[in-house]
Amino acid sequence: MEIAIPPFKLLTPLTCSTLACICLISGCNKHEDSNITRYAENDKVYRLIPGRVKDRKQWATDILTAMDENKDPHTLENICSVIAIIDQESSFHANPVVPNLAEDAKKALFERVELKLGNIGLVRFKIMLKDKPSLDDNFMSQIGKIRTERDLDLLYRQMFDYFRDHYGLSVITGAMSLIEGHDMKEYLNPIKTLGSMQVHVNYAFKHARASSKSEEIRDEMYTQSGGVYYGTGRLLNYPARYDDPIYRFADYNSGIYSSRNAAFQQVISKLSDIPLALDGDLLSYDKDQNALSDRSNTESQIDLIADQQHWGMSVNNIRSDLLKEKDASFEDTATYRKINEYYKERFKKDAPYAVMPHVEISGPKLSRDYDTNWYANRVNGRYLRCANIGRHMRFNSSSTSDDDE
Repeated sequence: MEIAIPPFKLLTPLTCSTLACICLISGCNKHEDSNITRYAENDKVYRLIPGRVKDRKQWATDILTAMDENKDPHTLENICSVIAIIDQESSFHANPVVPNLAEDAKKALFERVELKLGNIGLVRFKIMLKDKPSLDDNFMSQIGKIRTERDLDLLYRQMFDYFRDHYGLSVITGAMSLIEGHDMKEYLNPIKTLGSMQVHVNYAFKHARASSKSEEIRDEMYTQSGGVYYGTGRLLNYPARYDDPIYRFADYNSGIYSSRNAAFQQVISKLSDIPLALDGDLLSYDKDQNALSDRSNTESQIDLIADQQHWGMSVNNIRSDLLKEKDASFEDTATYRKINEYYKERFKKDAPYAVMPHVEISGPKLSRDYDTNWYANRVNGRYLRCANIGRHMRFNSSSTSDDDE
């Protein structure tokens, strides 16, 4: 949804008093008051966005609209958190250009095709790319020309449809089986994080605000308003007792509650005197984030501690609790409470609630590998600059230039 914003000047104390008098004489209804407040908020928010960004007022409108739809308070912390993530992920581009996207995406696509369709399916797929839909304008050459995620996404859909219609994909796979509620076409699509805030499509599928069709949700995520809507929800819409926004930034990169869970791993490591990876994953997962039956080192140490302390908790009880690790309710489980109580008893201090998770970041959109600490601190630097501007901005003056950051 877009809201047209008319030219607006900041209200001076005099005009504010005048406005109050007019309201007393003629009456100002709540709808008019709401519009005035919204225009004022938009004027503040757009000044928090870096001056190099085109159409800052529309970005401000989309941010406030997304926060309203997600029912997030318009606090300086929330607004600057959203601005910092957008700037880090896309520099305020709804459909950002990605260097070397074509080659990296082909590699990812071929891996997924071979994994699901086997070597025969992959060979047929590559032949199609080189010959179809025509020798002069084949899919392989078209891939080489793409510059943005959306370009590749749309081309991929065309390739898949052609492959399905001309090469009997249903015969190769047995059926267009559903995978987590979405068809094979979605499963094989190598573009998994989209839009200005680089949100994973699985999050959008689970929190779709309108259509339930995967392609329509993808198209919405490439719009400016859609990308901000899903990114704002992913960033802010879960309760966490973090005392610093930097942990939410880390979670945005490595997964919801990664910072809380990494602290829990640190606690277990100190209790057992066994080094553990502080990656925020208490269980082992496959590439599609499905929990594996194999026990992680973290789970094994919890089992051992529970047995030594005679807590009367079975491995099945503990596994059931750990399956809630991506949710706020994990903090209410017996496993979480007993481990933290035991830590306080042994070390005479409260267990840490959050620490920075240690997760390596790699992928086709990155020029080199990084880690979550690097990412969170980069975002936090942008956040602090935004928050500092907000704290020092004078809203009763119209002297601020449109080029100020």
